[in-house]
Amino acid sequence: MPHTTTPASGPLPRQVADAYVDALVELDPITGTFLGVRESSSKLPDFSPTGQEALAQLARTTLERLTEAEARPGAEHPTEKVCARLLRERLTAELAVHEAGEGLRAVSNLSSPLHHARQAIILTPSETEEDWAAIAQRVRALPAALEGYRAALDAGRKRDLPAGPLQVATVIGQLDEWIGTDRSWFAEFTESGPDALRAELTEAAGVATGALVELRDWFRDVYAPAIEGAPDVVGRERYIRLVRFFSGTDLDADEAYAYGWSEFYRLLAEMETEAERVLPGAKTPWEALAWCDEHGEAVEGVEETRQWLQSLMDEAIDGLDGTHFELAERVRRVESMIAPPGSAAAPYYTQPSLDFSRPGRTWLPTMGETRFPVYDLVSTWYHEGVPGHHLQLAQWAHVADALSRYQTTVGMVSANVEGWALYAERLMDELGFLTTPERRLGYLDAQMMRAIRVIIDIGMHLELEIPADSPFHPGERWTPQLAHEFLASHCSRPAEFVESEIIRYQGMAGQAIGYKLGERIWLQGREAARARHGADFDLKAWHMAALSQGSLGLDDLLSELSAL
Repeated sequence: MPHTTTPASGPLPRQVADAYVDALVELDPITGTFLGVRESSSKLPDFSPTGQEALAQLARTTLERLTEAEARPGAEHPTEKVCARLLRERLTAELAVHEAGEGLRAVSNLSSPLHHARQAIILTPSETEEDWAAIAQRVRALPAALEGYRAALDAGRKRDLPAGPLQVATVIGQLDEWIGTDRSWFAEFTESGPDALRAELTEAAGVATGALVELRDWFRDVYAPAIEGAPDVVGRERYIRLVRFFSGTDLDADEAYAYGWSEFYRLLAEMETEAERVLPGAKTPWEALAWCDEHGEAVEGVEETRQWLQSLMDEAIDGLDGTHFELAERVRRVESMIAPPGSAAAPYYTQPSLDFSRPGRTWLPTMGETRFPVYDLVSTWYHEGVPGHHLQLAQWAHVADALSRYQTTVGMVSANVEGWALYAERLMDELGFLTTPERRLGYLDAQMMRAIRVIIDIGMHLELEIPADSPFHPGERWTPQLAHEFLASHCSRPAEFVESEIIRYQGMAGQAIGYKLGERIWLQGREAARARHGADFDLKAWHMAALSQGSLGLDDLLSELSAL
C-alpha cells in the first residue's frame, strides 16, 4: 500500500510536492496542458520578468514548506525521503538558473517560451466545439505572451545577458516559416476547427500571426543588432550550472570529456566491423550508410512513414510485453505523428496526460523529405517510442497516484529520461531486434552521435583542447565551427540536420551530454543489481521497478537502481 499518512501538524513532503504542482499549473498553464488540466486550455503563461519571478518565489516558498515537512513524523518513510530529495534538488537547480538570469536570454531553435507556446496549442484538446473555443482563446492570448517574452529578452539585453546570435538568426528563420507567404501555420492549424467557430478561429489565427510578425521584426531590427558579437558558447561557470539543471549532478567535465572520447573509439571499431557487412570494402562506416541512403531499405511517402513507425512501435510492444516488461493496457497506447512545419530537425516525444486522455506521441519532422531510410528510423523510434521515452513516461503517469504527481511529471530530469531512452536502444540490440546489418549500423551511428555530443558540447562551451592523439585537429581548441565539422564527418545525417544539431547544442548547453552520461548510469545500476541478486536477477522485474520509481537526478539514480 502507498504511504499516505498525514499528521495533524501539517503535510508531508509528497503532499508539499503535489501542492507545488497545483500552484505551478496556476502560474503556468502550459504545464497544465501537459498534465491534462482542461482549465488550462484557454491560457498562456506570463513570460515576462514578473512572471518568471513569480515562479521563482513559488519555488522558494515550497522549499521553506519542504524543510518544515521533513521535520514531521512520517517524513522518514523512504517514499517521502525520495520525493523530498528530488523536490529540493530540482527547485534548487531551477532557482540557480533563474537567479543567473538564464530566463532573460532564452532563445533556442528547440526549447524556448515561443516553442513551448506553440507546442501547448498543438496539444490542447480539440475533440469538441468547447475545446475549440478554448483553443481560440489560447491563440488570442499569444500576443500578450510574446510581449512578455520580448520584455524578458529586453531586460536581459540591458543586463548584458544576451542570447546567442546564431540562436536568434535561426529563430527568425523559423518564424518566417511559421508566418508563411500565403497563409500562416496558425491559419492551417485552426482550419480543422468546427464551422460554428470559423469566424472566431480565423480572427484568432490572424491575431496570432500578427504577433509572430511583430516578434520576428523585433528580433531582426532591434534585438539582433543589439547583441551582435555576443558569444554563442556559455563558458565553464554557466555550463556547470546548466548541467546541474539538466542532469541533477555536479559535472566532472574532464572525466566526462574523456569518457566521450573512449566511447567514440569503441563505437568506431564496432561501426567499421558492421559496415563491412553492409558494403564490403567501404572505406568508412559513413560510406556504407551513404550507400544505404541510396540503395538500402526505405519507406516512401510521409503518411506511409507515419504508419510504418506506428507499426514498428506496436510490434515492439507486442514483442516486449510479458517478457521484458509488464505493461498496463493504457501504457500500451502510443501514437505516431508528423511534426508541424518549422520544427527543429530532431524527432521528439510528448508524454501522455495524467489521465491518458491524450496518449503519448512520437513526432517525425520531415524537413521536406518524402523518402526515409529505415536504418535511420528504427533505433530512433526505439528511443522516442518503445521501449524508450514512451514506456518510461507513460509508466510514470500510470503510477503517479502511488508516488506523487511531481515525481512523475514536472520533476523530470532530462538526463534520466534521455539516459533511459539510450539504454532502450541498446536493450533492443541486446535482445536481437536489430535484424539486419543496415539496422544495426544505424543504431551504432545513433550511438556515435550521442558520444560525439559529449565531446563537442563540453569541448566547445569550455573551449577545451582536442587530445594530441585525436584523428581530428589534434591540439587545437574546440570551436562551434570545429564541432560542426567533426559531427558532419562522423554522422550519416544530412547537412541541415547537422546544422540544426549544432545550433541546438549552443542554445541548450549541457543538455545533449545527458544521453550518454544517463545511459552509463542506467547500465551501471543494472549491473550492480544483477551482481547483488546473482542467479535470481529478474530483468523484467528490474525494468518495471526501475520505471516505476519516478524521476531522479543522476546523483541519486545509480544508488536507487542498484538497490532494486
